[in-house]
Amino acid sequence: MTTFDDRQQAFENKFKHDQDLQFRVNARRAKLLGLWAAAQMKMSAEDAETYAKQVVSADFEEAGVDDIVRKVHTDLSGKGVAVSTHQIEREAERLLGEAKVQIMNQ
Repeated sequence: MTTFDDRQQAFENKFKHDQDLQFRVNARRAKLLGLWAAAQMKMSAEDAETYAKQVVSADFEEAGVDDIVRKVHTDLSGKGVAVSTHQIEREAERLLGEAKVQIMNQ
């Protein structure tokens, strides 16, 4: 292999690693947001884990955070919890930082 081929392979490997890392961070953020919303709805620990998995699944509907914000907002509103979309977005942003820390410390 030439030096150019080595560099190309290294860049491809780094890109793959970065994409995998971002996927794991986003999934962790979705889970944390689900657990946060479950606490707002006063769910039991078992129900909270189940709900958090549902939020993670909802994150695959579209790119970005809009799909999980929409799900959480709909679910919170359905349970009579008054939380704005903006508050959920802020919480998701805060939890993104927490998710990054958790994933990096694994």
